[in-house]
Amino acid sequence: MSTPFPFTAVVGMDDLRLALLLNAVSPAVGGVLVRGEKGTAKSTAVRALSALMPEVGVVAGCRFSCDPASPDPRCPDGPHESGPGTARPARMVELPVGASEDRLVGALDIERALSEGVKAFEPGLLADAHRGVLYVDEVNLLHDHLVDLLLDAAAMGASYVEREGVSVRHAARFLLVGTMNPEEGELRPQLLDRFGLTVEVAASREPGTRVEVVRRRLAYDDDPAGFAGRWADEERALRERIVAARALLPEVRLGDAALLQIAATCAAFEVDGMRADIVMARTATALAAWAGRTDVLAEDVRQAALLALPHRRRRNPFDAPGLDEDKLDDTLEEFKGEDDDHDPEPDGPGGGPAPEGGADAPEDSGSEEGDAPAASPRPGGGGGEQAAVGAGEPYRTKMLSVPGLGEGAAGRRSRARTEHGRTTGSRRPRGALTKLHLAATVQAAAPHQRARGRSGPGLVLRKDDLRQATREGREGNLVLFVVDASGSMAAKRRMSAVKGAVLSLLLDAYQRRDKVGLVTFRGKDAEVALPPTSSVDAAAARLESLPTGGRTPLAAGLLKAHDVLRVERLRDPARRPLLVVVTDGRATGGADPVALAARAARLHASEGTASVVVDCESGIVRLGLAGTLAGDLDGTCVTLDELRADSIAGLVRDVQGAQGAQGTQGVQGNRRRAA
Repeated sequence: MSTPFPFTAVVGMDDLRLALLLNAVSPAVGGVLVRGEKGTAKSTAVRALSALMPEVGVVAGCRFSCDPASPDPRCPDGPHESGPGTARPARMVELPVGASEDRLVGALDIERALSEGVKAFEPGLLADAHRGVLYVDEVNLLHDHLVDLLLDAAAMGASYVEREGVSVRHAARFLLVGTMNPEEGELRPQLLDRFGLTVEVAASREPGTRVEVVRRRLAYDDDPAGFAGRWADEERALRERIVAARALLPEVRLGDAALLQIAATCAAFEVDGMRADIVMARTATALAAWAGRTDVLAEDVRQAALLALPHRRRRNPFDAPGLDEDKLDDTLEEFKGEDDDHDPEPDGPGGGPAPEGGADAPEDSGSEEGDAPAASPRPGGGGGEQAAVGAGEPYRTKMLSVPGLGEGAAGRRSRARTEHGRTTGSRRPRGALTKLHLAATVQAAAPHQRARGRSGPGLVLRKDDLRQATREGREGNLVLFVVDASGSMAAKRRMSAVKGAVLSLLLDAYQRRDKVGLVTFRGKDAEVALPPTSSVDAAAARLESLPTGGRTPLAAGLLKAHDVLRVERLRDPARRPLLVVVTDGRATGGADPVALAARAARLHASEGTASVVVDCESGIVRLGLAGTLAGDLDGTCVTLDELRADSIAGLVRDVQGAQGAQGTQGVQGNRRRAA
């Protein structure tokens, strides 16, 4: 087993270290979500926590880590009798982003279950993490079905495996710790709320601090055991302090004044539900125990709010997590109790002695996807450039989907063959059997029962009889926006409406788990404002800062989009694209710009790219150029008004139905190559 980087050797990052230590003191706090740019030692700090966790007592031989003082009466390895048990270190179990459902919850031997009636169950990572830590690196990239399983286990404290009448249940109470880079996409609100605390980390811009980080990291890489030995005394002292704080925790008094401040703070910041109040109360209590006090003070409540509320303040994926500290101080002052008038004894940074520290060398990330570029003029872009205008209020949009049946990453937009969804048929398993089709298995085995010498009621089953269920669900797509930012779109009210429409489509893409990209065109050329990414808030930031003006190089925008899609097809062939062109259809600049745009559009159509043109033309007299462009793309044209979910019921279904009546098999028939 490799030697972990010492927790006390981590440089800076006071909030992160404090949040992890509070969870070590009181696991009921509910875990930590660590957000930050790449190369900031998020994973190093989390893994270092495992060496500080106190030992746990377990029933000898139990694969599910039952507590010997109170064994689980429904444990699959039970029943157990109460006894002294054995002590072992608390586990830190890592859940890989690409893990399968069977690896997470465990797997049943389906063949033995059907042929022998034996519940042969192999525990998964949830069983391993019981009474320990479940760590998910890049938790925002976790597949939706795994997120659902985590939510269920976190809510019920147990994991259930139900398959073909065979049921297994075991306890699964764990401390959930996740790390993520926000540039790669945000978490679903349900999972976000399951993390008790959240912290933001960033690489220091202080040269002296960066030098110390590099120095300690290099020393650790050269001799991990020797480096850890030099920090052994600090590690031991911190471990003893955790044990002492745990012992003191039951004696900490959460007074009415502190409880009122907690409730008033959560109400003032309009957080949803009551989980925030409970987490703040537990965090404030743990802070008091960590400081060696038996009373919760106002500063404990303040620190608890800074850790427990920022991620619960998000109303949509475009809101940055955060807390108005002036408002927080005003609320705490307004509801200040009589027992909060004295100053506490000073502690080290983050509510306790600040451990020294070093970690992974931070990378200078330079320009990141999530950084919105300044609204600066483009060379050769033509005159008349105007400053960026704000987007209109987002709204719920129509369902836009790619026709046909795909096989891409799980999502919520287009039909696809998936591991989860409704059963549509069966096939022979390729590799390990994961989803049994019971009826097809019985049908395959039935004709051979006499030849196999069946004499009793049981079914004589062989491996060749097993059939895998094929299922249909939904996939996420690559939604590539091509936005006209030319002078013809420059009217403030019009561009605000256009940006509002794109923002609404971005919100829809977030909810449907799509990747998004943004291409803009104006002046003499087009540019990739945002390469395809899972971070829709990064796309929203780029959109917000988008200036307008100049000519309308529509062909350049379509060709740039073609280049982006060509590269993405090589990177991820299974993810089908949806091209969304936001324009009034005009094309200017160069020789015969309209013909050039038509040829570029037909290039997309020849490759079967599903496309939608959002017609931004306004006024009484309309030229209908966007509709012509949609015809060249072999796609669908909708106006800004029709894009709203409440305007026309079932946009895609209506278009497909109308074209089907003309013998074209709808949009799917027009673009059969996209399937």
